Amino acid sequence: MSARDRRHDYRIKDGLFPRDSPVRVPEFFNIAEACLMSHARAFPQAVALMDLSRDARMWTYAEMAQAAERLAAVWQGEGVRPGDRVAILLPQCAEALIAHFAAHLIGAVSLPLFVLFGPEALRFRLKDSGAKILVSDHAQYPKICEIAPDLPDLDQVYLREGTSGQADGLWSAIEAQDAAYRPIQTLAEDPAMMIYTSGTTGNPKGVLHAHRFLLGHLPCLELSFADFPNGADVGWTPADWAWIGGLMDMAIPCFYFRVPLVAKRFERFTADAAFDLIRDAQITRAFLPPTALKMMRQAEVPASARLRSISSGGEPLSADLIEWAKAALGAEVNELYGQTECNLSAGSARSWDVAQEGWIGQAFPGFDMRILDERGRAVEVGQIGQICVHRDTPSMFLRYWNQPEKTAERFLGAYLVTGDMGRMDAQGYVQFMARDDDVITSSGYRIGPTEIEAVLARAPQVVMAAVVAAPDATRGHVIGAYVTVNGLLEPGFEAGLIAQVAAQLSPHMAPKWVRVLEAMPMTATGKIRRLDLREMAAQAHEPAQTGG
Repeated sequence: MSARDRRHDYRIKDGLFPRDSPVRVPEFFNIAEACLMSHARAFPQAVALMDLSRDARMWTYAEMAQAAERLAAVWQGEGVRPGDRVAILLPQCAEALIAHFAAHLIGAVSLPLFVLFGPEALRFRLKDSGAKILVSDHAQYPKICEIAPDLPDLDQVYLREGTSGQADGLWSAIEAQDAAYRPIQTLAEDPAMMIYTSGTTGNPKGVLHAHRFLLGHLPCLELSFADFPNGADVGWTPADWAWIGGLMDMAIPCFYFRVPLVAKRFERFTADAAFDLIRDAQITRAFLPPTALKMMRQAEVPASARLRSISSGGEPLSADLIEWAKAALGAEVNELYGQTECNLSAGSARSWDVAQEGWIGQAFPGFDMRILDERGRAVEVGQIGQICVHRDTPSMFLRYWNQPEKTAERFLGAYLVTGDMGRMDAQGYVQFMARDDDVITSSGYRIGPTEIEAVLARAPQVVMAAVVAAPDATRGHVIGAYVTVNGLLEPGFEAGLIAQVAAQLSPHMAPKWVRVLEAMPMTATGKIRRLDLREMAAQAHEPAQTGG
């Protein structure tokens, strides 16, 4: 079967997506089988991955399949069983995808983790998930050693560069394995992947997905990328594969469609480096967060850096940014909408004339998206309400890990409440209006304030802490923090708090500024009035203290 044969037939008429999806979910389905093993049998020498994370190396489907099979056998020998969690703490690289596929081959659940997470963020996710195996590298290993005593379920750590301390070398384990793995037939409904997402109250939640959730991503990829795949495509995203945007908006679907994927995430994203990569790797399709597009717009575009199409999501895109990409890069830009719980549920497809300025787009085929009020009733056309998606779609999550109450709270009857406010016109175009919670979207990352506030509150002089979104021309929003304190403050107090969050959680979660208040605005029931703080942040022109 060719890559093009995997496409579905969408009958688009008058600029409207069909409501019914041709994507059918079979009883049995496995992500590794569909994305790797089937191609390794039919096209063993085809290029699967161009790994530019270290020394450039081309990986064929046969090479990656062999490594994944051997690693699957290693883990079966270690006692990993279907449903066990395998954590992957790696940057974009071949080993990250090999680990995902190896886990899927034996029915385990892969758990991607962000390499910029600090010890506190990793401790919670690894302990909460009960991860049995961790695949990482030497750069991350000191953090793992620090928190290992708090991880009783973690049986083994593998490092891609080789052994260190109590950790085994990933490749030495793979190369020494000569016994075949025992194939596991997975149902489409069986758990396959878990990605942690942060909310506004409580700790981060593990979003558990089934193997079928890959199938739910196909309508978006097939419609938002014109003439995809065409036999000459190469895909790439600067977004980290630890997040659903990088992994499921680009990396895994490229394998499904047999489109060579580039593995390269810059330690510090620059437009010039991105343009050089696009030119040198002959990239044709890219998932680029709005912040990356805005930075690229400020630089000179080489004539040889051209793309066929770009998908983008996480923040609304301006019409002039879309027009610039078409003129400068030759690429149409399509906006995508989704969440970790139910990804790629709506968007635009300019090649099909499904686009409307100022609107996200329409629900993709197979997604029943509606605007409902707080009681679950449909609002009138054009009225603002909650953006909701019916649970009967392949990309819908199974549940939050060990949090049945939180899972139930996300649904109004049969509809997932996204937490976003919007409206829908008579043609089905959806417009995002605002968030009805306090999740901060900055540079394409969705960041919950709870973890950050907990770190800030550990400082001896901090009495209360609240984190909010503050408008920013480049990033859409940045993280701002308000604190109340006791006693006199030493110079550099605010900068110290920022550094503390960066070290314990992640640099991308560190506030850009901290302001000290005499008193927090409070409700009558003793809750912080975050709306008041967001308004204060929006009105402030100069932050009291910047960080980095």
